[in-house]
Amino acid sequence: MVNLTANDTLKGALRKFFGFDGFKGSQEEIIQNLLEKKNTFVIMPTGGGKSLCYQLPALLSEGTAIIVSPLIALMKNQVDAIRGVSEEEGIAHVLNSSLTKTEITRVKQDIVDGVTKMLFVAPESLTKQENIDFLTSVNVSFFAIDEAHCISEWGHDFRPEYRRLREIFEKISNVPIIALTATATPKVQHDIQKNLNMLDATVFKSSFNRDNLYYEIRPKRDVQKEIIRYIRKMAGKSGIIYCLSRKKVDEIAELLQVNGILALPYHAGLDANTRVKHQDMFLMEDVDVIVATIAFGMGIDKPDVRFVIHHDIPKSIESYYQETGRAGRDGGEGECLSFYSYKDIEKLEKFLQGKPVAELEIGRQLLHEIVSYAETSVCRRKFILHYFGEVFDEKKCDKGCDNCKHPKDKIEGKEQITLLLKTILELEEQQKAKHVCAFLSGNVTSDIKSYKHNLMDSFGKGKKWDENFWNACCRQAVVSGLISKDIESYGILKITKKGQAFLAKPTSFTLIKENEYLLEADDDFVLSGKGGAFDETLYQMLLDLRKSTAKSSNVPPFVLFQEPSLKDMCFQYPITLDELTNIQGVGQGKAKRYGKPFVHMIAGYVETNEISRPNDLVVKSLVNKSGLKVQLIQNIDRKLPLEDIGQSQGKSLAEVIDEIEAIVASGTRVNINYYIDDILDADNQEEIFDYFIEAETDELMDAYKEFDGDYSEEELRLVRIKFMNEYAN
Repeated sequence: MVNLTANDTLKGALRKFFGFDGFKGSQEEIIQNLLEKKNTFVIMPTGGGKSLCYQLPALLSEGTAIIVSPLIALMKNQVDAIRGVSEEEGIAHVLNSSLTKTEITRVKQDIVDGVTKMLFVAPESLTKQENIDFLTSVNVSFFAIDEAHCISEWGHDFRPEYRRLREIFEKISNVPIIALTATATPKVQHDIQKNLNMLDATVFKSSFNRDNLYYEIRPKRDVQKEIIRYIRKMAGKSGIIYCLSRKKVDEIAELLQVNGILALPYHAGLDANTRVKHQDMFLMEDVDVIVATIAFGMGIDKPDVRFVIHHDIPKSIESYYQETGRAGRDGGEGECLSFYSYKDIEKLEKFLQGKPVAELEIGRQLLHEIVSYAETSVCRRKFILHYFGEVFDEKKCDKGCDNCKHPKDKIEGKEQITLLLKTILELEEQQKAKHVCAFLSGNVTSDIKSYKHNLMDSFGKGKKWDENFWNACCRQAVVSGLISKDIESYGILKITKKGQAFLAKPTSFTLIKENEYLLEADDDFVLSGKGGAFDETLYQMLLDLRKSTAKSSNVPPFVLFQEPSLKDMCFQYPITLDELTNIQGVGQGKAKRYGKPFVHMIAGYVETNEISRPNDLVVKSLVNKSGLKVQLIQNIDRKLPLEDIGQSQGKSLAEVIDEIEAIVASGTRVNINYYIDDILDADNQEEIFDYFIEAETDELMDAYKEFDGDYSEEELRLVRIKFMNEYAN
């Protein structure tokens, strides 16, 4: 090892190898600690300069540093960077499954010859006996573990193979360890140190505050239009959009391309060459936006990412912090925009079903935290830093998050929460939030009427507040642990033990008065005369028109257009059949069959009320010509079992039914009678069919209750598809 006695020698090495005049933060102390052969634990936010903390000491030490890294792309990026500061190409190597035998031989020879200072390995490669035997025979300077949160089950990217690293290190050499992560709660930090048997390590923890980042959560409404509008505002700037599924990544990337935005997808379903190509095009600024699953960005050193958008809220605050941390790494502007819907949380909860109990509990707790973050009215920066064990004065946020920029009102909610819990009990813990909120606000929905709940003495007891207010109460009571949603049975509300204790002795409860996130008018986006708010007057007119048209056609109203479609019309004001096809759930077939009276009414309403429609932002929709969709229809025409069709496309039966429902709802006829005939006899089909003919709503929950659970959700959905086929298309 090179002896460094004076700080200026270390700074001289920094200048010589990397061309920097000074260290950032605690880099110098970390490097000195490692060079003194002490175990070192570094918790430093993205952009803080973690990689230098092992790269410089590796260059200054005798032997080869073994650096454990989770992604091949990350290793490649690091190796390229190190080779750029040296005349010797063999100074850094990777050792992983992507190498040929010849390449592996060369890597080993460079290590034996003392040329290689850094060897990047995946934990899987490190567990191979032949590699352990080889590394035991050479001079190892130290071990570095990048992305060390992968060790902890409480970390956001837990990988079981990381738990074995300590025993492998002990087999190879007794040298110091440096573990590094950009995100660790106190619990994760202790877990990492304990697993690596380095509780004696010197811990260097930098502040998690990224004061150049702006945090904002928006409700998930018109999300695709919102994203396009936002990116157009940030024209020419680099950004990343994160989605939870590969399918959504492809869909959003294609949507952006159609709308003239330079964007590419990145996910594990693409072949390795395409992923590398897309990543390089983003780094070289041939494209502005990468749409990706969470695999993208780990260790990618692009300093000028100006925005990170989460199409779907991540499953933990660690993930959120890590991913948003890829914005503004150069200290310049970085906007972090996330779209939030509780339905996304319910999907993530469903993914947890069937996992081992410990994993399930951890997953639920992490989800609970991200929900609290999304719904909180306190300073978002304060919330994040508190989560990572750091105290922050929100006055220093200086409008650096939406909650500080637009503070929300708070009220004392003991009375309302008590009334909510009592109502849930009165309705025998058998109803969803939607029903409970309608009941409290005195709204006589078809659901309320069918249960005769409007005849109960307590009906409308909370009518001085509207349904939106009661929805906020429900969400906040769920977040506070007073009530739970039973995912298995359509999200029915149940009182928890904590809720029962609250009812027995009500205490103060701070309710957050939730803001509406209204779009602000600017030069490139003209809002409706209603200020972008939902047009309740038009909605009532459309409901009446739907009812009268349905009556003359002798079909239930929902057969024409479902409520989400009518609501979308009240935001977009379509006045031609072509514009109507841009409305949610409306295809060309449905527009032609039922659209004329609706666009005629909207055109008259727009003219009479002098409404400026949001036409300045023309978002082109994706044409429904997806190969998988065509393939699905062709396979149905061939009368293949739906399970087999799903298997061929890597989808569950429920996902296949989802796609068929979407196709049928937009006006395309899809005949699945052959499949239904196999699972239900004619009498059963007729019974369900008759129900939908008489029903005021196509809600599955209502049908499920009507038949007292005699038919499964799947059976009801399939017959509903058959019904819509025959009556709507």
